[in-house]
Amino acid sequence: MKITEKIKKPIVQELKIFEKQFYSSVSSKVKLLDLILIYVLNRKGKQIRPILVFLFAKMFSKGNINEKSYRAANLVELIHTASLIHDDIVDDSNVRRNFLTINALWKNRISVLVGDFFLSKALLLSTENKDYDLLNEVSKAVKEISEGELFQIQKSRNFNLSEEDYIILISKKTASLFSCCCKLGSISSGKNNIDDIELFGNYLGIIFQIKDDLFDFTTKRIGKPNKSDLKSQKITLPLIHSIQNSSYRDRREIKAILKKKKYTTDNKKLVNEFIIKYNGFEYTHNKMLNYKNKAIEILEKFPNNESRDSIKTLLDYIIERKY
Repeated sequence: MKITEKIKKPIVQELKIFEKQFYSSVSSKVKLLDLILIYVLNRKGKQIRPILVFLFAKMFSKGNINEKSYRAANLVELIHTASLIHDDIVDDSNVRRNFLTINALWKNRISVLVGDFFLSKALLLSTENKDYDLLNEVSKAVKEISEGELFQIQKSRNFNLSEEDYIILISKKTASLFSCCCKLGSISSGKNNIDDIELFGNYLGIIFQIKDDLFDFTTKRIGKPNKSDLKSQKITLPLIHSIQNSSYRDRREIKAILKKKKYTTDNKKLVNEFIIKYNGFEYTHNKMLNYKNKAIEILEKFPNNESRDSIKTLLDYIIERKY
């Protein structure tokens, strides 16, 4: 059995129902919009966020899933899709998951409106069903994501991002939505005490983003252009650690490369060699494992059932994944 199948095993039927609901919820009578929606939906990702909603809902409800849990899963997927579309515009990305982005095909103006469409669908889903508790959590996550994006722009201009800044940044940009998914699943099952759940989700999101940042230095194609973070002047943990521990001369040389608008093959090679010299990759991997241990410590407090086992497997998968 593949690891992804093992993760989904407790919620296979729920995911099938969710997919049908999600597809039908975003249909439109506007032909252009419907064409774009079909393009977006046919290129779905790993669905980690709705998976988290269902696993947490089942873990705390003795295996029962109610309609509110389905709405929670739809809500986070709508928000996540909107954020990806807007991210591609902000980052001027032309490729995602080995396919052209909406802004590459239909330009920024239409992309913004499509992202807004998904966002409006999320708001309507919550208000029409009076899921104000779910909407409150999602609203907080969207606020954090927006602040994270602006914080990153502010810090990246001078390449002065510290490790503490980096953790704050990815906690806002990525981990906030992961944490939100865990909380929504739990809340939809009727659980009110969600402090540990929020912290677990935060650790999970941090791990996910650290792993994603390591992919930016891979030689293999993983669905986004290699060195994409370098091109957009985003400084990630392997570089942060290496810059902070480097000699003055090496630090000055590498910052001169990072400030360039275009990177040559030799530039990329020098960046990699710099990170290897100062153990940036090893340090980053160990940091990720440290967060994993913290997450497992919290997870072991939760009900011991099949859903919890799947969440632990998901944690392993996020670290070991190849894309």
